[in-house]
Amino acid sequence: MKQKKLILIVLDSVGVGELPDADIYGDRGADTISNIAKTVGGLQLPNLASLGIGNLTDIKGVARIDKASGCYGKMAEASEGKDSTIGHWEIAGIITQQKFPLYPKGFPVSVLETFLRITGCSGYLGNKPASGTEIIDELGDEHVRTGFPIIYTSGDSVFQIAAHQDVIPLERLYEICKITRDRVLVNEHRVGRVIARPFIGKNKKYIRTQNRRDYAVKPPAKTILDILSEDNIKTVGIGKIDDLFCGCGLQDKLHTKSNAETIEEIIRTAKTMGSGFLMANLVDFDMLYGHRQDAKGYANALEEFDKKLPDIRTCISDGDLLVITADHGNDPTDQSTDHTREYVPLLCASTSGKKNVNLGIRRSFADVGKTAAEFFGAGEAHLLAGQSFLGEIF
Repeated sequence: MKQKKLILIVLDSVGVGELPDADIYGDRGADTISNIAKTVGGLQLPNLASLGIGNLTDIKGVARIDKASGCYGKMAEASEGKDSTIGHWEIAGIITQQKFPLYPKGFPVSVLETFLRITGCSGYLGNKPASGTEIIDELGDEHVRTGFPIIYTSGDSVFQIAAHQDVIPLERLYEICKITRDRVLVNEHRVGRVIARPFIGKNKKYIRTQNRRDYAVKPPAKTILDILSEDNIKTVGIGKIDDLFCGCGLQDKLHTKSNAETIEEIIRTAKTMGSGFLMANLVDFDMLYGHRQDAKGYANALEEFDKKLPDIRTCISDGDLLVITADHGNDPTDQSTDHTREYVPLLCASTSGKKNVNLGIRRSFADVGKTAAEFFGAGEAHLLAGQSFLGEIF
């Protein structure tokens, strides 16, 4: 059998419209890409348009087309929640029925007492839901004065620890986060992610750096990464993929700090990769623009990705497959800085497969993992949730 590769790119938070249960999550009316386009007066996305993204929702500036160069559809989230961890796990074949815990009033005193005792920190600041940029402006000066880490959460299941890099060095911050992940947030307080949020600056003029790290819980079952790796099929994670899967099933783990760096790493790796599964996450959409409600910045990032898409497509040869999707929404035009419960795009491109196939509305993100398993002829494909669409595109 000819060697082949599958490149899977997750556009972090690029949702394409509210799910039927969006009102349960407070997300009625969410449509990340459509609302961004309306806000900025239109998007220029000719390469994504050629794959059919304009056929998924109304995007000002992006026309619906009759003859797409790829196959297109959208996917509903079958799991409970709208977190990055849950979204990526579902893409990789696991449907999560139990939500991670949320803390809309901050973390219990008992959790923070354990945090102080086990990490050795002498105090903490914050302990409330907050915007990451706003809370460092609010508490940054006090943090610099006391040396206490800033602890906060959001509408997602996260325990975030912010610290000035000159006050708590990066390696110490990462150590605190790892201890918190492994020994503090356990049992009923097993949050989806502990996130290191380093920043720099002074005198209420603070900015977050690109040295963020995510510490997720291990997936509860085998994912497509585990199954392929056990079949001796090369697996590569770029961006925060390693963090979200705790390294499970990944043979190569490449950490990057921006969309631009991730895209260049995708191209470099894919060009030298004869066969295997490459999974990458483009985090800037979510981290820099969705959570900060910056529709203009989000629009620019989408257009920058679109410009690089032809270069990415040159990395696929006959028999290879490119899949572009997302893990949730994060509508920067709504009233919240949190993720939004949305459909995600499903865009597929190949040189030897079918074109202009409408894949419809898929019931689960897990269809991607199932398709990857069939693509590589994985022996334990039956362990994954979802329905393969491989036969519809090849």
